[in-house]
Amino acid sequence: MIIALIFTVLIGYLLGSISFSYIIAKKIKKVDIRQHGSGNAGATNTLRVLGLGPALSVLALDVIKGIVAVWLGDMLAPDETGIFPALAGFAAIIGHNWPVYYGFRGGKGVATTIGVLATLVFFPALYAGIIAIISIVLTRYVSLGSILFAILTPIIALILLNYYGYPVIYAYLAFVVALLSIWRHRTNIQRLLSGSESKIGQKS
Repeated sequence: MIIALIFTVLIGYLLGSISFSYIIAKKIKKVDIRQHGSGNAGATNTLRVLGLGPALSVLALDVIKGIVAVWLGDMLAPDETGIFPALAGFAAIIGHNWPVYYGFRGGKGVATTIGVLATLVFFPALYAGIIAIISIVLTRYVSLGSILFAILTPIIALILLNYYGYPVIYAYLAFVVALLSIWRHRTNIQRLLSGSESKIGQKS
């Protein structure tokens, strides 16, 4: 079981390490996305640098790799504890943030986190996602929506844990991911508090 778990985590990490924003930016403009805009290898910076179409592609692909990582973990799982899919999903998020293929310089893991949490705890992620989208529409701060999604998902998952029958490790994972997301967005939080955070449509 230990070997299978290590293999699952490794596959999740390697899958998460695929940086679609880097690949698409190289393909379209022959540039390193990390050297333009905010310097973040993710969908929001892709929107700033390349436009809506490429950004939507990056968003979808980053979400999908989170989903696939969880599915692979679930396929290899020997029991119903949820440890395999949870760790596989978490490894994919870590891979996105610190990708082995790109010098460990990645994004903030928002889209991959969405894919992972939506697969593990669909309804809590859905409810949190609706609130996050509303906040983005009203404020035009993508970072605020990302932070709200990360914080609200574990809270809602814990409240509804017994109702939906999720393994408790999924709620624990969601809390760990929330802490990671807050840390990765620490500079965004500072800018939000100071009023200097970039909104959708603004140049960084």
